[in-house]
Formats: sequence, structure tokens, C-alpha cells
Amino acid sequence: MRFAALNLCLLAVIAPISRAADISFVRVWPEWREADSFMSISEYITGREATGGWTIFRTHKDSRTGFYFLARIRNPGPEARGGTLFLQVITPDSAFPKVFSFPADIPKGEHVFELGLTDGDWRGKRVHPVAWKVELRDPGGRTLAGKASFLWEKPE
Repeated sequence: MRFAALNLCLLAVIAPISRAADISFVRVWPEWREADSFMSISEYITGREATGGWTIFRTHKDSRTGFYFLARIRNPGPEARGGTLFLQVITPDSAFPKVFSFPADIPKGEHVFELGLTDGDWRGKRVHPVAWKVELRDPGGRTLAGKASFLWEKPE
């Protein structure tokens, strides 16, 4: 009887951990975007940005032109998960990463997030990142999922 109770306690502790580990980045696509690429007919009529169901974060909310990291995240769990998306970018002018964070709710299923470095946070259209890394961390700071460019880590 004690063994069964111990197993149930262990399952109660391990189950949320394994669900969190199932969250994954399907793909991260870095690209430069001009402000007018976000304009839609709907926005033209209503004056409100239409995101098409995507979540768009920008380092400067009033500025759309910038370098974006389009991240598709898969959450196979039964419910949405709260957390923070951390973006680290190494640019051609510095060997040290610039770090940006965006609080996010990750809905169940697949969802697309656009993380935009806008205004003074990106130097221009012709500048490309040397390396980058995107992580999703839970409210306690534990990494749930991540994706990085090939040059982020030094090969063994």
C-alpha cells in the first residue's frame, strides 16, 4: 500500500515536469521586416493592427520596422503555459549578446510569435545577427524549450 502511495506521489511531481518538457520550438526564422509588411486591409479599414492570430512583441511598441524572429512553438499539453521568451542576439559590432525578454502565454497546440527588435534596438536592414538563441522559461526561470543558430555554441 505504501509503495502504491509513493508511486502516486512521484507521478504527481513528475507529470507537470514531463508536460513542460514537451513544449518545443518547431522553427525560428530571423528576418528583416519593413513596417508596411504588417499592414492589412483590415487595419486599413479599422485602424487596428490585424495579427492573423499571431502574437507580436516589439521592443518599441510604436515602431514596426526592424529585425524579427518568427518563432513557432508547439505546446502539446492540455492547457496554456505562462512564461517568458528570452532572445539573445550577437551582432557584428559586439561579441557580447544583447538580451531581450517578452512575457508570454503559450497556448495549447501550435502558436506563432514574432519577436521584433525595433527602433534603436537594431542597426538597420543590412545588418544580420552573427548568432542568436531563443528560450522559453517558466515563471521560476527554468528553461522549458530553446532553439539557437548554428553559430551560437562552439562545436565540440
